[in-house]
Amino acid sequence: MIHDENSSTQVPRFHTVGVGAGPANLSLAALFGSATTESIALFDKQPGPGWHNTLLHSGVRMQTSWLKDLVSMVDPRHELTFLNYLVTTGRMFALLNAQFDVMPRIEYVNYLTWAARHIPNIHYGVTVDSISLGEQGFTVHSGGRELAHAEHLVIGLGSRPVVPDGFAGLPADRGFIADHLTDRLDAMGADRHAPVAVVGGGQTGIEAVMRLLARGFTNISWFGRRLWMETIDDSPCANDVYRPAHIESLQKLSPETRRSVIKRLDPTGDALTPGAMRALYQANYDGLLDLGRYPVTLLPGRDVTSAALEGADVVLRCRTAEHEEEHRVRHVVIATGRENTPIPFDDDLRERVDWGEDGEVIVESDFSVRWKGMNGHQIYALNRARLSMGLTDANLTLLPVRAAIVLNSMFKREIFSVADDLCPVNWG
Repeated sequence: MIHDENSSTQVPRFHTVGVGAGPANLSLAALFGSATTESIALFDKQPGPGWHNTLLHSGVRMQTSWLKDLVSMVDPRHELTFLNYLVTTGRMFALLNAQFDVMPRIEYVNYLTWAARHIPNIHYGVTVDSISLGEQGFTVHSGGRELAHAEHLVIGLGSRPVVPDGFAGLPADRGFIADHLTDRLDAMGADRHAPVAVVGGGQTGIEAVMRLLARGFTNISWFGRRLWMETIDDSPCANDVYRPAHIESLQKLSPETRRSVIKRLDPTGDALTPGAMRALYQANYDGLLDLGRYPVTLLPGRDVTSAALEGADVVLRCRTAEHEEEHRVRHVVIATGRENTPIPFDDDLRERVDWGEDGEVIVESDFSVRWKGMNGHQIYALNRARLSMGLTDANLTLLPVRAAIVLNSMFKREIFSVADDLCPVNWG
């Protein structure tokens, strides 16, 4: 328990502190508890367990198999498997008989909530605004108060939405990020035939489009930069990218080659779920039968450069391969991607850390951060090494494998085996 500074000056000490309590650090904490008697604490500013809760809509599906939960890939007998969640909550037969290809995202968040209840020392509603290094090891602070000391530190902060500069001047009720769409729907619904734009051709974009369709909006324009609304390559060979053997192969490449390879592998993960695209096309065709026209117009190959309020309209200006376009809409839903949440190192610790050209911490093959003055203390970073560790570092596919690598490194012995010897692909 965290002691209030007014009632006690004692600051709790843990072996490891994790900043952030999303899926990455939940996986680490779950495996930590089964691997050692040492203690770990997690701190998260969110009010409770979740994963992009503001983007949860009915009908939204995961992009990964239910087997890729917090623990199963390295410890299938762990009490916090998704299978045990289904059995102990009485959902097993109901979910099986629903015959989902992939689980609903709401179900995944329910699973995270269930798992978090079984992991001690998770503190929600706590914003870590400073991390320092001193005689006590690492100290995490909130509002000028010391929360905890620890020997080791794990950063698992996740990401935040990006709003392009050209959209910054829009009134909040006319242009807003997709995370706020649910809160805006009632006000927008006064005229469901008014034109609405969704800017961003990724998974969040298509989910916003489907949400608008489900609420009866009939004039939706969906903009994406790529030449088509690209779906994930879900072939067997593409899925071999998401396994330890491929991560190991990436580490043998020069940094320049590795970055190039990872970028070219984007279609295996940084794209749309095929099932979502099929659902959109079918719903759009149903709309055609009802309205005599499509309620959704797809506009790929458009780089939307600005959005400005002109009278009653929001005017979008965008570039195509050969010319510029202008589109007038009532509302704009912004789904243009996410960026890593900044790490709240204090000035001294920030100067000790090695930073890459991309402005991110430099992460080694065991997910440790390269920094000066370790003295036995380690910093690990999760979800921040896409350009060195590959696409798996930016998604949920190998959470327990990554956590196992961190724990093996932290305790300097093989607690969990992460062998991947039966891969049919020689990556070269």
